[in-house]
Amino acid sequence: MQALTGYVMQIKHEIMSNIVAIVGRPNVGKSTFFNRLIQRREAIVDAVSGVTRDRHYGKSDWNGKEFSLIDTGGYVKGSDDIFEAEIDKQVELAIEEADAIIFMVDVETGVTGMDEDVATLLRKVTKPVFLVVNKVDNGKRAEDAVEFYSLGLGEYFTIASINGSGTGDLLDALVKALPEKEQDEEQDELPRFAVVGRPNAGKSSFINALIGKDRYIVTDIAGTTRDSIDTKYNRFGFDFNLVDTAGIRKKTKVKEDLEFYSVMRSVRAIEHADVCLLVVDANRGFDGQVQNIFWLAQRNRKGIVILVNKWDLVEKDHKTTIAFEKHILQQCEPFTDVPIVFISALTKQRIYKAIETAVEVYKNRTKKIKTSVLNDTFLPIIESYPPPAYKGKFVKIKYIMQLPTPQPQFAFFCNLPQYVREPYKRFLENKLRDIFDFTGVPVSVYMRKK
Repeated sequence: MQALTGYVMQIKHEIMSNIVAIVGRPNVGKSTFFNRLIQRREAIVDAVSGVTRDRHYGKSDWNGKEFSLIDTGGYVKGSDDIFEAEIDKQVELAIEEADAIIFMVDVETGVTGMDEDVATLLRKVTKPVFLVVNKVDNGKRAEDAVEFYSLGLGEYFTIASINGSGTGDLLDALVKALPEKEQDEEQDELPRFAVVGRPNAGKSSFINALIGKDRYIVTDIAGTTRDSIDTKYNRFGFDFNLVDTAGIRKKTKVKEDLEFYSVMRSVRAIEHADVCLLVVDANRGFDGQVQNIFWLAQRNRKGIVILVNKWDLVEKDHKTTIAFEKHILQQCEPFTDVPIVFISALTKQRIYKAIETAVEVYKNRTKKIKTSVLNDTFLPIIESYPPPAYKGKFVKIKYIMQLPTPQPQFAFFCNLPQYVREPYKRFLENKLRDIFDFTGVPVSVYMRKK
C-alpha cells in the first residue's frame, strides 16, 4: 500500500493538476465521455462491451482549471472474462489515484447489480464522487433517472456523452470540488518514445518492468493491449512520455474492428513519436512483420532503437549476440546505423540501458549543427572527393546548411543538383554520421540549386 501511495504522489507531483477517474460497468459510455473531454479520439469506442481494458490518461480543462482524466476498464463482478480480475484491480487502483471520481451509469438499462457493487465500493471513498446518468437525451429519460437515488450516492447529473448535453453542469460542479493545486509552469511538450512491435513481443512487460508497476494488463494472449497509452517517466534526469502501442499485425489478420483500430493507433503512435523502441521477440527473430514496422518508423524519419526481448530464453554461446546483430543489420540495409540492445523484460536485464540508448538517439535526432561548422568541415572533404562528373558536367558544391526541421536534414547548394547521383548522397550521409554522430536517426541529404 505504501508503494502505491508513493506512486500516486509521484503521479500527482508530475502532473501537478488534479486527477479525475471515470468508473462504471462496461459499455455505459465512459470512453465516449472521456474522448469528448480531451477532445481527441484517444480511447477505442465500440459497441462490444469491455473494449477498454487499460487505463487511459488524458488532459482536460474547464473554466481555466486543468485536470487529468483516467478512463478505466469497465468494472465487472463475477464475469467469466479472463481480463475481469485485472480490470477490477485497475478500477480500484484508479479510485486510489484520483482526487475525484465520476461514476457513470446508463439510463437505458437502469440500476443493475453491477452498479450496486460499484456504488458499495464508492460509498467508502472520502473523495468527491459524482454520480452521472448517461444517455439522457429527452424528458422521459430524465424522469427514468430518478431510480438512481437508490444507489445511496445522493444527487446525480444527467448527460448524453454522445452529443455533450448536460456535461457543462457536471464540469462546473467537478472543478468546484477539486482541491486547489499550485500552478505549474508551462512545460514544453515532452519527447515521446513509442514502444512498438508485433503482438506479444513483450512491449507492456517492458514498460511495467521500467516503472516497477503493473500499469498495463499483461496476459499470454496476443493483443491484450488494444490502445496506445502514455506514461510519463523520468530517467537520467530526463523527462519523456513512454507510449505503449497495440501490437501491429498483418493487415490480412485484421478481421475484428478492434484490431483495425489498434493497427491504426499504432501507426499513429509511430507518426507522433520522436523515438521508436522496436521490441523484437528473440524466439521469432527479425521477421517480415517486424521489418515492416522498422521501415514505417524509418520512412517517418523517427529515431529507432531495436530491443531484442526474451533474450534470457535463448540458448547462446559467445557468438550468438554477434550473429543475431549481424542478421538484423543485414535486414535493415542500407540504414544500418541502428543501436541494438538485448534485453529481458522479465528479469529486467539491460532495460535501463535500453532507455539510456533511446535518450541518446533522441539527442542525436534533435542535434543542431552550426552552418559555419558544417561548411568548415565539409567543404574540404568535398574538395578532396568531389561528385563524379555526369554527362561531361562537373558539379560544384558551394555551401551547406542544416534545415530547420525536427529531424536532421541537410541542404547542399550546388550548380547542377540534378547531376548528383544517389551513391554520392549516401557518401555525404555516411560522412555526416561519422563526424557528427547521428546513430539511430535517419538523415536526409538534399541537393539544391545555387
